[in-house]
Amino acid sequence: MSEYQYYEFQALDRLLTQEQMSELRAYSSRARITASSFVNVYNWGDLKGNPVRWMEQYFDAFLYFANWGSRRFMLRLPKKLLDPQTAASYCADQNFFCRQKDDHIVLSFESELEDYEWDEGKSWLASLVPLRSDLMRGDHRAMYLGWLLAVQFQEIPDDAPEPPVPPGLGKLNAALDCLADFLGIDADLIAAAAERSPEQQVSSPSRKEIDEWVRTLPSAEKDAIVVRLIDGDDPHLSSEVRRRAIFEISGRRSDERLGRTAGEILARAEIIAAERKKKEAERRAREKAMRERAEAEARKKRLESLAGKENELWATVDRLIATKQPRRYDEAVSLLQDLHDLAKLQGKGPDFKFRMGALQRENSGKSTLMERFRKAKFLGGIA
Repeated sequence: MSEYQYYEFQALDRLLTQEQMSELRAYSSRARITASSFVNVYNWGDLKGNPVRWMEQYFDAFLYFANWGSRRFMLRLPKKLLDPQTAASYCADQNFFCRQKDDHIVLSFESELEDYEWDEGKSWLASLVPLRSDLMRGDHRAMYLGWLLAVQFQEIPDDAPEPPVPPGLGKLNAALDCLADFLGIDADLIAAAAERSPEQQVSSPSRKEIDEWVRTLPSAEKDAIVVRLIDGDDPHLSSEVRRRAIFEISGRRSDERLGRTAGEILARAEIIAAERKKKEAERRAREKAMRERAEAEARKKRLESLAGKENELWATVDRLIATKQPRRYDEAVSLLQDLHDLAKLQGKGPDFKFRMGALQRENSGKSTLMERFRKAKFLGGIA
């Protein structure tokens, strides 16, 4: 397979200006550039720009995919909707890290896969972009998966403490499932982490609680929110206000540290993997036994249907062999197997052995047929 590299950037909060699109065009004459995206495939060469710089300057989401297993995914979020210190508690030096620039923070997930199913990557980013809204609403599961990725690649020391465990790890949504699949995060490792994860995210406040919260806001703050709303220049105003309301109504519900280390999670994942493999082996054994019983029953019924037709079948074998055609030899061997099994079922093994010996002597000069008899273990007769 030839080299394949896929790059896709998306601008979500604001469209690119004509000047910005011209700046991007200077990096590639072949890329598909719109007011909200930059997409290009490279079969030779590479992107001349720096993806991190582009994320800081132009875009809110980025995906990279190469056919040798390299994968990268980045999101840019406003710092007012994702606390940099919170993000840093999940980050490592590689695999998952964050970078601050002005009023934004850029999260970067990176993975190198050895065993993966080939995919051109053109549908990945659309499936992953919803994670940005989740993060801005306070769902930190994507960042925790980034930390797990670093644990999986042994970038995190075994004695390193686990970061805050977000709720809902045991039931990932479609975007989180896609992230785990894209990066190749081990499902058993996720299952181990989920054992200490509360089932539910923080519930949304009721309409009555929101009404009460709004009434308690100082008039100056209400006026400032209305002005910003009318100005319409902040695409995250709704998320910001909602986030504040949930925080102040419900109180800070910080993720609880439960004392696990990266090494303990890895060890638990190994136990889960062993248990899963044992169950899968037991399931396969049960399914195999059921298939074998069904096949044996079907075989028995077939043989019983042949009872009384032995002479006719032996005559058919003779006719097939007389054609001297390899394909007919195969049919003859199949019938001989039926005759052998029927004789064994009826307790007439010696009769079959006698007739088989005669058949071999009559056709000993047919090397192709004798080879088929040998493979079927008919040479010398069988009991």
